[in-house]
Amino acid sequence: MVRRDADAYAEALRDDVNLLRRRSDPAVWSPLEYACHLRDVLLVMRERVLAARRTVTPTAAPMGRAERIDHDGYAHQRPDDVARQLRDAAMLFGGVLDRLGDQDWDRTLHYHYPEPAVRSLRWVAVHAAHESRHHLLDIERQLAD
Repeated sequence: MVRRDADAYAEALRDDVNLLRRRSDPAVWSPLEYACHLRDVLLVMRERVLAARRTVTPTAAPMGRAERIDHDGYAHQRPDDVARQLRDAAMLFGGVLDRLGDQDWDRTLHYHYPEPAVRSLRWVAVHAAHESRHHLLDIERQLAD
């Protein structure tokens, strides 16, 4: 699902760059910022899955989702670059999940979002799919306005 969604993100990122960078409200990310966020979520989650495969219940460091907007300049990135990077991130994340054996899905890590808890790799995969779908809807709503 994440791989399919990456294609939909790439399509949305073909819109007018001014619309992609516009926030409909100061408290709401722009479509471009949401796409950058998902790209980074997939890359971070990939590393978390890999860590859980090589270590017993590692701790997933917070990704700094709010700080990344400024630290990485989400609003100033080129939409076509983000589209390509997002597709690559989805492919990399999906590739790691494809290599999980039956017993691997139950491996765990200490996760800090949405609240501190021990989570399985199954939960990480479902959470990634939820993030992907949720933010795609955020983008589509903003571009429809």
